[in-house]
Amino acid sequence: KKKRKGRQPSLRDVEHSRDILRPIATADNSCLILERAAFAYLIAEKQAKRTRRRTTHTREQPRTRRPDTKSRTSRYSIAMLQYDDSAFCFVALSFISIYIFPSWFSIIGKVRTALFSTDEDIGAISRTSAEEKKAAALKENNKGLKTLNETGFKVNFVLTLIFTVIFLYLVFSVKSNGEVNSFDPFSILEIDAGADLKAIKKAYKKMSLKFHPDKNPNNPAAEATFMMVAKAYEALVDPVAKENFEKYGNPDGKQSLAVSIGLPEFLLNTDYRNLVLVSYLIFMVIVIPAAVWMYYTDSSKYGEKDVMYGSYSWFYNHLNEHTLVKNLPEVLAGSAEFRERNQTKTVEEKQQLTAVLAKVKPSMPKPTYTNAVVMKGNILLHAYLTRQTDLLSESLKEDLNCMLRYSSGLIDAMISVCKHQESINAATNCIKFGQYVAQGMWLKDSTLLQLPHFTEVEAGFATKGKGNPNSIAKYVKLDDESKKGMRDFSQEQKEDVSKAAKLLPDLTVDTKIYVDDDEDDNVYEGDLCTVLVTLTRNNLEEGEKVGLVHAPRFPFPRREAWWVALSTKEGKIISIDKVTSPDRVVEHKIKFLAPRKGQYNFDLHVLSNAYVGFDHTDSVELTTLDASVLPEYKVHPDDEELDDEPTLFEEMMNANIEDDSDSDEDDDSDDESEEEGIRELSAAERKKQELQRARKKAASAAGDDSDSDSDVEEVHAD
Repeated sequence: KKKRKGRQPSLRDVEHSRDILRPIATADNSCLILERAAFAYLIAEKQAKRTRRRTTHTREQPRTRRPDTKSRTSRYSIAMLQYDDSAFCFVALSFISIYIFPSWFSIIGKVRTALFSTDEDIGAISRTSAEEKKAAALKENNKGLKTLNETGFKVNFVLTLIFTVIFLYLVFSVKSNGEVNSFDPFSILEIDAGADLKAIKKAYKKMSLKFHPDKNPNNPAAEATFMMVAKAYEALVDPVAKENFEKYGNPDGKQSLAVSIGLPEFLLNTDYRNLVLVSYLIFMVIVIPAAVWMYYTDSSKYGEKDVMYGSYSWFYNHLNEHTLVKNLPEVLAGSAEFRERNQTKTVEEKQQLTAVLAKVKPSMPKPTYTNAVVMKGNILLHAYLTRQTDLLSESLKEDLNCMLRYSSGLIDAMISVCKHQESINAATNCIKFGQYVAQGMWLKDSTLLQLPHFTEVEAGFATKGKGNPNSIAKYVKLDDESKKGMRDFSQEQKEDVSKAAKLLPDLTVDTKIYVDDDEDDNVYEGDLCTVLVTLTRNNLEEGEKVGLVHAPRFPFPRREAWWVALSTKEGKIISIDKVTSPDRVVEHKIKFLAPRKGQYNFDLHVLSNAYVGFDHTDSVELTTLDASVLPEYKVHPDDEELDDEPTLFEEMMNANIEDDSDSDEDDDSDDESEEEGIRELSAAERKKQELQRARKKAASAAGDDSDSDSDVEEVHAD
């Protein structure tokens, strides 16, 4: 009844018909009635869905009719910043190269040292038979593939190989698929440049059939190649595309700058969302903070000369002007570098140390510290200094070698501490202790023990008797026939002694004191004095350079150097420096300000860093005159004017202050600033400024800070 022409029944009609038909659904014609009712219901349901769609579209229409330009620009910017695999390749190459290139440089250097280095490069030279054992040990520890069998080196080598493979893969990817490749349609179509239209079409047909997506399903590379083939064909056939290619290198015309994020695109894949989040948290929250913490905790322990701050603190507390040489092994044993290694690990090791202590106790002063670490290091050092290392086990010898490896740097640190304390006595004692460590001898030993094959017996024969030399410096200057103590030596041993005598230093020290750019040779109070110290190695020929120190008992190579120190008679350090030049003639300058008028005597100390008995101590005299006798220095008027002129920094500061004051005045009142303008100073203001200048000059001349008006008037009158 409700159905009309051109109108479909509504949902209300269907519901009304259903209510009417429900009571009679059990009659004989129920099937026909229900079929018609169901048909009407489906039509009404479909019409209702369409009505709902139109309603939804109508509600959203105002948003589409009036788009927001700002939001559209934002969406465009976000769309431009896409994750780009090609850009990620460049970023990854940059970061990987920061690691692999220095790593390969280090690896190649270690491999070259282990396999191709000479004996001179590692200090494994044997000039006498006494050095053969040391040279063999250095070769064993520094040459051969076993020297590369370190955990750190192997881990670094494996990581470098992995990153190098990744680096090469990324380079290949960039060269083949990167955007750095220029667009060349002829190479894409695999034809020669300048081919005719027929050849172009033939190549295009062949390539398009080969890489068509229908023939290569699920192959993104083939699809990309197909698109490039189509673009190349268009660039060679289409006139507009060809013109764009000739002008801009791209058939699509001039390309705008594209900005992308240098990260791989798979990070945007929802399947890897959790993996990316977990990896990010692990890397940013755990790995990076842990690496920074490890680096900081390790680097913060070390100060100058790669010496730990704990060692510097220990030296500052235990070194003073009363420190003796015999107490320095205990000071060195307490260094922070040895505290972890010198822990007594087993009962057997403790028993071995007790046995060694009984042997070295006669040469060892009473220990000041009973700490186990300090005691162990003190015992090991005394065993080395008294030449009783045969009593040590292999593990104790390794601990001793570790201490000797760092001894040179630590002794230099001890000397620098004494320099800050200005104690020449403590500094010279530390230098002498370094000499004993280098030669493996102690206080009561004869200096002749530095010669090969010499013991206390031979040294006693050599120095016994009237007229015999009592020092090694005098002994080595004797001819071979006059040298005693070698009666039982073989010819080879005597030759070793002669060779070692030529290696020992023969030093001449010359001094000169002067003032730079001075008209006369006199030194006046307040002058910058220069003490020129000239060291001449007489045992070297012209142009020859000094070699390694002859120290057979010290297990590491050591370079010859000299400590040059200038001090007062009261024992206060003026200057102390280490001269490391290997030349035959070395000049070292010491600069200091001349003291008040009078005559002064300074002590000049020249001490070896590795040989005992070759030190020099000279006296340097200095006479200073009164500076008042010098002619008065007159300043040129132009220079005085330059002193009054403001510097560039002052001009900039004044300009900023003026700008700030102008801006404040403009904010307060624009009219007032326009009316005032720039005006000249009045006569009263100029006179006031002149009085202020006169006050300043009077205060600087008389040293009076008074600013009274009477003083100003007097100066102005003068």
